[in-house]
Amino acid sequence: MPTEDSYGQGVDIAALTDAPNAATLAFNIADAIAQRSVMRFSSASARNATLTAPVAGMMAALSTEKLLTWYDGSSWAVIGSGTSAWTNVPLASGFTHNGNGNGSMQYRVVNLFGEPTVMLQGALNVTYSGSNIANGGIVTSTPLPSSARPGSLRTVVIPCSDVSSVRITLKLDAQPDGHLKIYGTGTGADGTSKPPWIGFNGVFYSL
Repeated sequence: MPTEDSYGQGVDIAALTDAPNAATLAFNIADAIAQRSVMRFSSASARNATLTAPVAGMMAALSTEKLLTWYDGSSWAVIGSGTSAWTNVPLASGFTHNGNGNGSMQYRVVNLFGEPTVMLQGALNVTYSGSNIANGGIVTSTPLPSSARPGSLRTVVIPCSDVSSVRITLKLDAQPDGHLKIYGTGTGADGTSKPPWIGFNGVFYSL
């Protein structure tokens, strides 16, 4: 009868009294070791189709999503992500990159505390028609890809110039349709806010 490995990890080791069977010997070791190593799959759907009854502690790398996942006993959680290149946000008319010399407005998807999150950087130059911000405040000319769209509206605070503005912060809505919209410019009870540049360094929103 096979005995368990010395570390108690459920790897069956054939005993000398067992009937010789090279295939059984190989499978007992290979199958046990594989599920205790970092398994590799093309995608989350491929992982789920193969591991229909995962157990706590299993790890799987997903090549399409570029994620390292871990089964915590109830669901798969992300514990690491691959490299994600910065990508310029496609801008609508009335907005240009490199506001206040902060570089182009860019985004990338990162892993933050096990959750896919969009990170922003850079700044925009902004034009106005009277007191109205261009394009109703929607800075994106085309939607961000589905991988960078939140499941529901995400509202975050963003900085802006205090020149020509009674405010030094505005509001950014990351919309589920993939567009980014700025709020807080124009004329209000407290005065007029027409900042010539709006920044995004250090801004995150969860997906």
